[in-house]
Amino acid sequence: MRLFNEPAGHKWLQSKGVPADLVGKLDLLGISSIANLLASIKMARYYELGSNDVVLTIATDSMEMYQSRVQEYRKLEGEYTAHHAAADLDRRLHGQTTDHLQELGYWDRKRMHNLKYYTWVEQQGRTSEDLNAQWYDPEWWNRQFHTIEAWDEKIREFNRRTGLLEKYR
Repeated sequence: MRLFNEPAGHKWLQSKGVPADLVGKLDLLGISSIANLLASIKMARYYELGSNDVVLTIATDSMEMYQSRVQEYRKLEGEYTAHHAAADLDRRLHGQTTDHLQELGYWDRKRMHNLKYYTWVEQQGRTSEDLNAQWYDPEWWNRQFHTIEAWDEKIREFNRRTGLLEKYR
């Protein structure tokens, strides 16, 4: 997070050949997006992917709503220097390993599905029948993705209201 959002991190990345225009857009990657990026690196290493392979992931958030986290880490860890940036680039990106990665079998996937109960039922007010339908009813997913055009329109409307897309064009 700090490598992508601190001036010393930007300067270090540019010194290593990352184009300035790309470095200037790294704040488009929020905490979850960075986690997805790291998971993609882990997956590529796990499956021994090469330069002709492609991994697609989702940038789910930007740092715009996490500026307090950057400030928190500045207070907690102090100034972010070129030394920190070099260590983070080497260890956290180039040194990414497959530790804590698990190839999921049936019962692993089911266990993860069941972990959704709290957010799906208790926080969002959905029913346990709806949750179970995700697992047992293949048509549940077809019904959800049948409405993708409506989701896309809601996303476009949200983006229009916030003005964020125009800011980054």
